[in-house]
Amino acid sequence: MKKLFPGVFVKGNKIYTISLAPGYSVYGERLETAGEKEYREWDPFRSKLGAAMAKGLRHFPIRPGDRVLYLGAAQGTTASHVSDLVGRNGVVFCVEFAPRAFEKLLPVCESRENMIPLLADAGDPSKYSETVGLVDSVFQDVAQPNQADILVRNCALLRKDGLAAIAIKSRSVDVTEAPAKVFDKELATIRKAGLEQLEVVRLEPFEKDHALAVFRKPV
Repeated sequence: MKKLFPGVFVKGNKIYTISLAPGYSVYGERLETAGEKEYREWDPFRSKLGAAMAKGLRHFPIRPGDRVLYLGAAQGTTASHVSDLVGRNGVVFCVEFAPRAFEKLLPVCESRENMIPLLADAGDPSKYSETVGLVDSVFQDVAQPNQADILVRNCALLRKDGLAAIAIKSRSVDVTEAPAKVFDKELATIRKAGLEQLEVVRLEPFEKDHALAVFRKPV
């Protein structure tokens, strides 16, 4: 295995994290043992962050030991890989609004001490701000028309010089507008709030009409 980013590894064209819960496959992903470590394959067709890495992402927004606010954790597919890479010294606050998805997220969190499930609306961070406190990274995967506004609100919990990433779903914002124009408008909203844009990656062929953008909160 070769290191792609801290906590993220590659072998051939496959991406992996070292499992924090050996023997536990979260979404049917392939498990591979090397020495005393078990690696979980990170499927880019099941994860926006995985897709961004497969498309050459250069600014990875999460590091080992980080406190991460994950918005739109769903059933824990990508959040579980984030749990692996932040390790036992980090924590992942998993915000999910849909009760059915939250029910499936719970057993994933139970298998990993560093995943904290929060049944809440990501559009109202005041509901969980006291629980979360300041974080090192914000990752958002929320299919709402006001995606950019949701990220900006939650970046109030992001420490200075912290990183934020958003998976922008153009069809959730405006189905009548060309995806490129939707991306430009959403990115402009985030920049206007004072966040520094570092990178934007289109996610085709893994996700149609999606882009992942990384920002930094100025010091």
